[in-house]
Amino acid sequence: MNQSFIIIAMILFILAYLIGVKKQTRLLSGFNEQQVRDKDKLASLVGSFNLIMGMVMVGGAFIKHPDAQALIPILVIGYVILIAYVNTKMLD
Repeated sequence: MNQSFIIIAMILFILAYLIGVKKQTRLLSGFNEQQVRDKDKLASLVGSFNLIMGMVMVGGAFIKHPDAQALIPILVIGYVILIAYVNTKMLD
């Protein structure tokens, strides 16, 4: 079991709860809250992404494969794509 994946998953689950459920978009860096058109959609999108990636990280923690470390770059690439989408489609 990979403990670093479990720690990352716990952080992602906490962020998913705070952003997706509690709608605390102020936790998102890089966005001016006044420029976001739909804060509920932003919170839902980011919260769902964090929840899915948290589940992937928990699954990856139990995989005994040398390529399991490839999940970290996938997580980073996913965040870059998410930021690009939000900056192009959801800002005024």
